[in-house]
Amino acid sequence: MTTKRSRNGWLIWVSLLLALLLSVAPLPTFMETGRPLWMALFLTFWVLYLPHRVGMTTAWLFGLAEDVLYGTLFGQNALILTLIIFLVLSLHQRLRMFPMWQQSLVLLVVYGIAQLVQLWLNALTGNRPPTLTFVLPALVSALLWPWVAAILRGLQQRLNVL
Repeated sequence: MTTKRSRNGWLIWVSLLLALLLSVAPLPTFMETGRPLWMALFLTFWVLYLPHRVGMTTAWLFGLAEDVLYGTLFGQNALILTLIIFLVLSLHQRLRMFPMWQQSLVLLVVYGIAQLVQLWLNALTGNRPPTLTFVLPALVSALLWPWVAAILRGLQQRLNVL
């Protein structure tokens, strides 16, 4: 049995750091409510295409980093990202066979569930948003999924990330 040596694994970490930067990048006030779930999008891609390299531990660690950057309850984003990655790993084999538009619909549901859990955690801490705009990031992220996946897939194939 031959073992494959991991190549260009730095791309995974650079892309996840880019997702952290995009998560806190300033946006105009009217776009702030629909801020995409960048970390969830990037982690979802890497979990779908390289589940042996990126998993729930990575999601937990980058979720803790998001908690520090956002200044939220410590562990809140870590729990949300771990839940997302758990659901994506559970659907991993089926999700890879779906066409891109069906993947977007499934991820809309997964991200919507994550946003509902985040709403519940915010309600427990007394920071509940007054409207249903909390679902908007899930919708924007599902709409961005085909482009994020295409860009990351192109980089993965060009740099031969294993």
